[in-house]
Amino acid sequence: MRKEYDFSKARRGAVVSLPKGKTRITIRLDDDLLEWFKHQVDAVGGGNYQTLINQALHDFVANQKQSMEDVLRRVVREELGRLRGPKRVRKAA
Repeated sequence: MRKEYDFSKARRGAVVSLPKGKTRITIRLDDDLLEWFKHQVDAVGGGNYQTLINQALHDFVANQKQSMEDVLRRVVREELGRLRGPKRVRKAA
């Protein structure tokens, strides 16, 4: 190592520029969730777990077509069905 370095032409910021449409952020994820994504990438022979997380978020957003009211109605119907027990089939007379 040198005793001194010349930083007069240095620039602050990312070493690698980001592609258009991408933003660098810091996010805190649970350890088990991060390990799951890393394992998925390893299981297919490599790749980037960050890309996999990005794709999972895109898929989630794309599937959010139902309104909150519709989702709530569906959940309430399912829960009421569980409380009432299995439906009984009537025999034709």
